[in-house]
Amino acid sequence: MTAASTTHLVLIPSYNPGVKLDDTVRQARRFWNPVWVVVDGSTDGSAARLQAMAAADCGLRIIVLPENRGKGSAVLEGLRAAQAAGFTHVLTMDSDGQHPADRIPEFMAVSARNPGCMVLGKPVFDAAAPQLRVKGREISNWWANLETLWAGIGDSLFGFRVYPVAPLERIMSRQRWMRRFDFDPEAVVRLAWAGVRPINLPAPVRYFRADEGGVSHFRYFRDNRLLTWMHSRLFVGFVLRLPLLLARRFRPFRR
Repeated sequence: MTAASTTHLVLIPSYNPGVKLDDTVRQARRFWNPVWVVVDGSTDGSAARLQAMAAADCGLRIIVLPENRGKGSAVLEGLRAAQAAGFTHVLTMDSDGQHPADRIPEFMAVSARNPGCMVLGKPVFDAAAPQLRVKGREISNWWANLETLWAGIGDSLFGFRVYPVAPLERIMSRQRWMRRFDFDPEAVVRLAWAGVRPINLPAPVRYFRADEGGVSHFRYFRDNRLLTWMHSRLFVGFVLRLPLLLARRFRPFRR
């Protein structure tokens, strides 16, 4: 069994993920200890299954929220619990099996060598990836890089990444955004504004068809409207921070 880390944990926010969840958790536990899952008001019975798994596995912890609050809220709940337990970093990954559990040790090792940085997965898509979503994310990536004055964000939407807990929890606690689908891109932009340097690592992503157990909660118009509103807010923040960002171009990010 993998020795438990006292600084880094895997954090999996989960909402009605379908049949892929149990295998996702098992794979994460195979490659890391500890693994925490935040069940975000799921109604599919997954909380009971996970709690049964955790009863037989001291490296697995389940946090159950009574109602669905959104991905960002679930991550924030996990961040606060992790911080209270003395952890300094969390690796977030989706519960639907799309993210590569076998890359967890590599990402954690890079984070351990660069504790002041965020380690961002840069997705490597296979042929099954929906082209509408692949092309659409290029727009969000362009805006995120503009808003950070090209600080080096490889992908703004890919949720397989390692965050330093303290600065992210502090940023989220100071404002009411970043609670739903807007969490991933806004988190990296605001962390970059705070001086947290991004490190990008490639990571394969797999999209499952419905007959393979794939479940998607992405809603094209609803979520793109949310992202548009988010980037509108962030652009205002970018303009206000522009002198600082320009000055930072002449000195390195802190490590």
